[in-house]
Amino acid sequence: MKMKKFWITLIVITALVVVFLMMGPLYIINEGSQAVVTRFGEIVDSHTEAGLYIKVPFIDMVTTYPKLILSMDGDPQRIPTKENQFIIVDTTSRWRISDPEQFYQSFKTLDNAYTRLSDIIDSATRTIITQNRLSEVIRSSNIINTVEDSSSSGISDDADTAAQIDSLVNAKTTSETVTKGRRQLSIEMADEARKMMPEYGIELIDILPRQIKYSDEMTSSVYNRMIKERNQVAEAYRSVGEGRKADLMGKLEKDKLSIESEAYKKAEEIKGAADAEATRIYAEAYKVDPEFYTFWKSLESYKATMPKFDATYSTDMDYFKYLYSSDGVR
Repeated sequence: MKMKKFWITLIVITALVVVFLMMGPLYIINEGSQAVVTRFGEIVDSHTEAGLYIKVPFIDMVTTYPKLILSMDGDPQRIPTKENQFIIVDTTSRWRISDPEQFYQSFKTLDNAYTRLSDIIDSATRTIITQNRLSEVIRSSNIINTVEDSSSSGISDDADTAAQIDSLVNAKTTSETVTKGRRQLSIEMADEARKMMPEYGIELIDILPRQIKYSDEMTSSVYNRMIKERNQVAEAYRSVGEGRKADLMGKLEKDKLSIESEAYKKAEEIKGAADAEATRIYAEAYKVDPEFYTFWKSLESYKATMPKFDATYSTDMDYFKYLYSSDGVR
């Protein structure tokens, strides 16, 4: 009888335990998660560590949130800079839930938090960008203003050439000096967003511009300015090149005239020496046989003059005395 009562008691206890467990009094918080326990809409407990916890079945509600760092990509927005130049800015931000109870009271759900955070971050981004120049937004340093070595000009390493090009380019392409830079502006955006964000139980880690683009009208203006500047630089190179070409051509012509003059002088000297030598040889030949010399010179004269005559009507003159006889006797 006692054994039967024992088993009945054991079965009842087991049944009560099973029913209790089926009612869901236990819940688990996984690693990387945190939870808020509410009872009739009021927060009664919260847990930020992983583990097994107990709640009142059917009364307590457990809302779980991620404990990890979350990211949020903002929508591209058209923002004017300090110079009233419009750019398209697309940001991304990182944040996490630091106080689940405060977060629950503020948003209840992650979707509500994303909506509110997006408004705050967009407002902070617009506030900071409108207070700064375009160069501060798109650049992080002044390395672009570093003067390149003159050897990169492609014309000459001559400092005078580089100076000529600089003097011909009316608008130098040196950009504005950056005092803050994009990284510092990102920090200011995050600080501004934190000021506009009351106690939401959120820790905003940072805001970063994911993409910055020129607006359509500004893109056209930038391209036109770049084309104008490059054409200006190209004209400067052409002008310097034409000047150097003129200098080289002048030097070439001068050298040519000098060479021709020296060659003519030397040719005349050689010709004069040859004529003198020929005269000497002729004189010596004349002395040896004057009659033969006269005969030979006459033949050379016939050879040079006769082909030029269209007609010869008479050879009865002393000039033609060697034409019929080698001794000059008719």
